[in-house]
Amino acid sequence: MAKPDIHPTWYPDAKVICNGEVVMTTGSTQPEIHVDVWSGNHPFFTGTQKILDTEGRVDRFMRKYGMGSADSVNKESKSATETNKSKES
Repeated sequence: MAKPDIHPTWYPDAKVICNGEVVMTTGSTQPEIHVDVWSGNHPFFTGTQKILDTEGRVDRFMRKYGMGSADSVNKESKSATETNKSKES
């Protein structure tokens, strides 16, 4: 048995509230739990997740190691292959 007067009050029907709306009930030591995100509005669970790559990984790598941007590297490699093709002809 639990010792008297040392345990918090248990609320078996605690309300989980998100954006002013009760989204579920659960057991807790608090009568109300206010949350910003829950599985009903989290992008991972709703399937509306968007992956935003505002700065491309290749561009960031090229800039980090002083190789210019990925676009300039792509342009240089294209011009080099064109030059090689014209030399072969």
